[in-house]
This record gives sequence, structure tokens and C-alpha cells, in this order.
Amino acid sequence: MSSDSSTLFISDLHLDPARPDIQQAFLNFVANQAKHCRALYILGDFFEVWLGDDDVNAFNSAIIDALQRLTMPIYLMHGNRDFLLGQRFCTSIGATLLNDPTVIDLHGTPTLLMHGDSLCTADSEYMQVRAMLRSPAFQTDFLSKTLAERQVFANNARQQSQAHTQQHSQASAANGSSTDIMDVTPIEVERVMAENNVQQMIHGHTHRPARHDLIVEGKPAERIVLGDWDKLGWFISADANGLDLQSFAIQADK
Repeated sequence: MSSDSSTLFISDLHLDPARPDIQQAFLNFVANQAKHCRALYILGDFFEVWLGDDDVNAFNSAIIDALQRLTMPIYLMHGNRDFLLGQRFCTSIGATLLNDPTVIDLHGTPTLLMHGDSLCTADSEYMQVRAMLRSPAFQTDFLSKTLAERQVFANNARQQSQAHTQQHSQASAANGSSTDIMDVTPIEVERVMAENNVQQMIHGHTHRPARHDLIVEGKPAERIVLGDWDKLGWFISADANGLDLQSFAIQADK
């Protein structure tokens, strides 16, 4: 269990009514690890899909109720799945919405926080879609539609995303390529870290939890990647003694 001096980071839970096991794992996490932490950071793709803050239903309400019971600061960053999370949602849980990227002072260490999708610059097709979805004009038009219309769009977008991922995974396997455009672009990682004058970065998105040592402007640096919640739940616990990437088993729904 985390102490009241630790800061916790999670991302890529992809909360979805179709996965009650992950919902229960998160509720347990809130009641245990997160209950005593110093602050909680959610770095995107908290929900599998977010149709808008006006999408009031039992599933979303249960998540909101759990977060409302926390008393520490909560910080939220958009992901590529839940980029429509708005101020109404943040206000309901007492959270602060963060820009992507954001630099924080993490127990004395300047740390760059990102969702991570903007680092995948080799995937030009995805970057074009990302630019469209993040545009204010698109979002205003999308939110003007009925919830039913938004759901149809979201279902189609999910199918296209899955097909896109499968296509590139098959292509990489067929070519025997060590370069995966679905992962971050190393030169972009170094550029963003240098631009923000940091030697430590935390992000999610790629579903490839790991700690990576690198050199940024001649100095040792580290990139820590949060994992997605599926068979395991992933989180980072950070305190004055350092940073720890941890996981726990998610019990399958019976």
C-alpha cells in the first residue's frame, strides 16, 4: 500500500462496461493503493471511449463516485480515447485537467508527463487522425450530435483503429523489421525532453511498460512507460526515494 508521501500515476485503463474486471480492479485500487497517496495522476485513456460529459450512465457514475471519495489532488490528462473529457467531468471529481505535455516537480525532480501518442510520429496516418480529433471545430461539431450518433462514430473509429494496429503489426512481422511505427520515435522523445529541459519522462499509450535509459543533451535520462490494464494493472509510485513501476494481477470476471 502506498503511503501518504507517495505520488501515483496510472494510464490506459480503457474503462469499459464490457470489462467489469478492470472496473473492479480500479475500484479496488482506489480503495487501497490510492487511498493514502499524496496525489493521483491519470495520464490518458482512462476510459475506452468518452462520448462527452453529458453521457450520464450507471457505469460512468460508478467511476465518478469512486473518485469523489478520494481527498488528495487528482490530475487528469487526455488520451487518444477520451479526449472529450471536459471541465464538467473534472469538476465532478475535483480534478485538474493537465495539458499534454506538462512538466511537474516530482519530489524534487522535474518530470515530463505525456499521454504518449504524440511521440509516435512515424505513424503518419495516425498523426493526421489525431490532429483532426483534437481540433476545436471537430469537437464542437461532434458534441452537437446526439449520443446515439456519437456512439456510432465511436464504434466505427474503434474498428478502424483495431484494423490499423493489426495491419502494421502484420507488416512488421512479415518484414522482420525492428522498427515499429506504433511505438514512440526515439528522436522525438529526445527532442521533447530537451525542449522541456528534463531528464525524466513518464507516459503511457504504447501498452509497453518499461524503464528506458537514454542520453538527452549529453546527460543521463530516463523514460518510464506505464502499461495498460488488462491481465495486469500498472501504476507508478514515486516518493523522495525514487520511482517504482509496479503491477498487480487483475482477477478475471467470473
